[in-house]
Amino acid sequence: MTPKSGTHDIGPSNGQLTVNTYVGGMGSKMGHDLVLQASRWSGTLNLDPDNPSASSVQVTIDPRSLEVIQASGGVKALSDKDKREIAQNQEKTLQVDRFPEITFESTSVNGSAPRLSVDGNLTIVGNTRPVTLDVEVDDAGANSKVTAKTTIVQTDFGVKPYSKLGALKVKDPVDLQIVLTLPST
Repeated sequence: MTPKSGTHDIGPSNGQLTVNTYVGGMGSKMGHDLVLQASRWSGTLNLDPDNPSASSVQVTIDPRSLEVIQASGGVKALSDKDKREIAQNQEKTLQVDRFPEITFESTSVNGSAPRLSVDGNLTIVGNTRPVTLDVEVDDAGANSKVTAKTTIVQTDFGVKPYSKLGALKVKDPVDLQIVLTLPST
């Protein structure tokens, strides 16, 4: 079984989009590695399993919808106040008033299932850079699980990683992941 050919609407109803951030600096033991999840995002996946190079994907993310769903490390557990502070810092870092969307549009798809490579343009805070998504397809019964991953460097997009008093810093590289559940043929 492979994912069903055709056009698929994608978003939170059939997928999960996460960002993993990592803490560094002298005060890293005080901070938390975070998993953020977008609750408002949408896209279109045009899928041709017989000819993957004819496939394409487009995704739009509302950066205001990124919420902390997991925190690890740190001296103490992440409080609700900490989560609110993180959300405020995200809004500043991602300049959400000026740039209310993060977008990805594929330019090529290479390989064949179960492993594919999707090249495309990612736009964050108005800066567009090429990225490559490593994609793995796992067929399981009536549905296929499609996982796409990449690592980006925030400063490549003009994003200054969060820092508190210069001692606690979010590392520049962050991991992005999309997991989709699609109908199989």
